[in-house]
Amino acid sequence: MPRLRLPASVAHPVRLLPLTFLALIVLGAILLMLPFAHTRQGSANFVDALFTATSAVTVTGLASVDTSTYWTVPGQVIILALVEVGGLGIIALATILGLFVGGRLGVRTRLLAQADMHVVSLGEVRPLLRRVAITMLFFQTIIAVVLTLRYRQTYFDDWGTAAWHGVFDSVMAFNNAGFSLNPDSITRYAGDSLVVLPISAAVFIGAMGFPVLAELWQEWRTPRTWTIHTRLTVWGSVMLLVVGTVAFLAYEWSNPSTLGGLDWHDKLVTGVEGGIMPRSGGLNSFDWGSVKPETLNIGVVMMFIGGGSASTAGGIKITTFLLLAYVILAELRGDPQVTIGRRAISAATVRQAVSIALLAVMLVASCTLVIMSMTSFEFDEVLFETTSAFGTVGLSTGLTTQLPADAKIVLAVLMFIGRVGTIAAASAFVLRDRVRRFRLPEEQPIIG
Repeated sequence: MPRLRLPASVAHPVRLLPLTFLALIVLGAILLMLPFAHTRQGSANFVDALFTATSAVTVTGLASVDTSTYWTVPGQVIILALVEVGGLGIIALATILGLFVGGRLGVRTRLLAQADMHVVSLGEVRPLLRRVAITMLFFQTIIAVVLTLRYRQTYFDDWGTAAWHGVFDSVMAFNNAGFSLNPDSITRYAGDSLVVLPISAAVFIGAMGFPVLAELWQEWRTPRTWTIHTRLTVWGSVMLLVVGTVAFLAYEWSNPSTLGGLDWHDKLVTGVEGGIMPRSGGLNSFDWGSVKPETLNIGVVMMFIGGGSASTAGGIKITTFLLLAYVILAELRGDPQVTIGRRAISAATVRQAVSIALLAVMLVASCTLVIMSMTSFEFDEVLFETTSAFGTVGLSTGLTTQLPADAKIVLAVLMFIGRVGTIAAASAFVLRDRVRRFRLPEEQPIIG
């Protein structure tokens, strides 16, 4: 029997990635519209089913309807499965795209990349995906056990309900998705360090990315041997955690709507959550609609930056953000080349980072203006929502459920582009690299 082969224009990895996730979204929307998946009479609302499926596959967690009451247990299982497949697929396909990109580099670079990822050739992709799946299962199982024990001890009367909540929250946390089986997310657990901190830790680890976790597994004792990518991701994540936590505590410490009524222990626990979740988590133990404007703006910045590359997090990624910082530093110093540590960064990599950041700014700004033209909401509220969608974060000030259908479609498209587009665009810039066999005369326009 002849093998089915995709056309070259479709089989190209840059095009195959978004098409794969688009097909998964359509399948998820169809499943969620089936009678057993929802509590409504008749079929589920198409826009809500499509929005939920997009949010799940892109591991965002924004919800246009209440997950705990609108969807039945089978519907919630479908959402969990979409999040798990979306998270695994994103990491795996992003890593595979890295291998395709590596194939276009020099022999020495390919050998170093393959040795770093413990992959001899593309034929080793299957073992690589197995390690990704094992890593996800390992962390999710640990978090699920911890949460289940705590839920059974304090919040639920039976093991079945406690285990279901523990597994669901664990999967959502590690995949950086914001869906919850509670109408108020994890607000009922506010200040409970045995719930909030494990969930926050799962979000933090999941946002690192598999390449970084794989390297840390073997080289965690020798930071000086880490690759530039791992250094930027690890130290950048720690920096954003500290800055986000301190800023959140500073602005919200006396806010009666968030931290004002808590004791110092609960404030610190919630502060750590406030420093981690905006990077891509989506779960919240307080109302983001009640935070101060300064905190809201910090959240927008954190969501826009996002997590590590080839992870379940969104945004422009930490490496892109820090690389741009090094570009500015090199320009201020007058250095002819951007350097990080003892390594030089190629001009092509710098162009990719600048392109991704500018495209992201234009995309978020455009969608913000579009939604504002459809609704009467304020700029800061809409900006928070669109940035959350682009960064696949899932945090909301309560705006998503109030949006009209056309605005929800805009957010769904933004979630899809925010998750798949940045990975595909980053690879496209490399895979479409071409050699120009001539040089044009140079001219220097006035800058600034």
